[in-house]
Amino acid sequence: MAKVLILGAGIAGHTAALIAKRKLGKNHEIEMISPNSNYQWVPSNIWVGMGLMTPEQVKFELAPVYKKLGIKYKQALAISIHPDGDSKIKKGYVTIKYLIGDKKETEENIEYDYLINATGPKLNFAATEGLGPDKFSDSVCTYSHAANAWGNMQKCLSKMEKGEKQRFLIGTGHPMATCQGAAFEYSLNIAFEINKRKLNHLAEISWISNEYELGDFGMGGAYIKQGGYVTPTKIFAESIFKQYNISWIVGAGVYKVEKGLAHYETLDGEYHTKEFDFAMLIPSFAGSGMKAYNKDNEDITSTLFVPNGMMKVDADYSGKPYEEWNANDWPSIYKSPAYDNIYAAGIAFAPPHAMSKPMKSKNGTMIFPTPPRTGMPSGVIGRIVAENIAEKILTGTLDHKHKASMAKMGAACIVSAGYGIRHGQAAVMTVNPIVQDWDKYPKWGRNIADTVGEIGLAGHWMKLFMHYLFIYKAKAKPFWWMIPE
Repeated sequence: MAKVLILGAGIAGHTAALIAKRKLGKNHEIEMISPNSNYQWVPSNIWVGMGLMTPEQVKFELAPVYKKLGIKYKQALAISIHPDGDSKIKKGYVTIKYLIGDKKETEENIEYDYLINATGPKLNFAATEGLGPDKFSDSVCTYSHAANAWGNMQKCLSKMEKGEKQRFLIGTGHPMATCQGAAFEYSLNIAFEINKRKLNHLAEISWISNEYELGDFGMGGAYIKQGGYVTPTKIFAESIFKQYNISWIVGAGVYKVEKGLAHYETLDGEYHTKEFDFAMLIPSFAGSGMKAYNKDNEDITSTLFVPNGMMKVDADYSGKPYEEWNANDWPSIYKSPAYDNIYAAGIAFAPPHAMSKPMKSKNGTMIFPTPPRTGMPSGVIGRIVAENIAEKILTGTLDHKHKASMAKMGAACIVSAGYGIRHGQAAVMTVNPIVQDWDKYPKWGRNIADTVGEIGLAGHWMKLFMHYLFIYKAKAKPFWWMIPE
């Protein structure tokens, strides 16, 4: 019997657990270690942040699902990886710390034959002074953060209904934050709801981002087919913001947040402040903070991880100049180069370089987005990692038949621009591939036939349908495996 140990029950890890169990059946063991008791469908947190959905609608308990499938589950935090074992434990193992129950704060060593690190990101609010729900800004990164944001948003709406003007600041809260898409959606939903309440004249909505230009989204922007024309996402995004009466500040790195005031630096080296009554600013992401040790208890963290805590995989980390990178430098199987039985999935893997061109202010501050790896890419990566491990166990093969390079993978993104069965809006965007391949597509960087963008009511219906569809899948309901990532 082989044992597959998975760390993290987000989109990548949960997908990997379901796939691995289905492929391997009762003869092999799947165990999940997650600090969270709930699964959450993260893309819908922006609706929780506007009171359009409740936290209960975007989450469910993990334990009953895993019990039904025969997957072991411990609510605990992975602290360290010991890939060579030690003098007492000959297999690789992970040290975990329990978070609840009688074992709270106690540690345990969990052995494995194969390990999938799907811990996702640490929300690094501490990297920006004053940032975060416990300080001076809000977040929609988790359902609890989003619910808190809705509470603060209600206070602003109440003031507007009494005739008081309110200033909303939405975007990124660190010079190298990612996940611009979620913030973009949230800003549009704020504008939509304010318009629905006929309070536009009392709202000032501003976007602030580390993007060099609007519509970059951390992927170097894109050229999309829209209405028979090829349009850069810069123009696409600007036209939507103008329609929704949202102003924007780009090339901006927020470095400090105080009550009602954001401090930021721009690429020209100037320092500015922006006043707000409500701010939702996405933090930077880091790895979970796990350490790694060899059999002699020597620290080998740098062997498994890059400095920010993300895991090294089959990518080129040689540090070539940005202009010399190409699509082949991105990973395709997400296996550790140091250990053949360790993999990373989703945000846990370290990208080899930025998709957006690295930019530096005149003061030397790096201000640009790091690569997005959320949603559909995370699910696809979780699937192929589980499939490759299952085939290794069942057939003994050393090959990896299943591959999912983000430089060959397409993705669809539905950007909510307002909630409503009859009047909702969403922009449907597809890109192929996610990472530009300028050798294969020298004109656009991507296959322009597969890279499109349209906005309308149909998009909202699609996003709402996907919300229920993917929660159905995550709950492992009948025929869940037929639903693609």
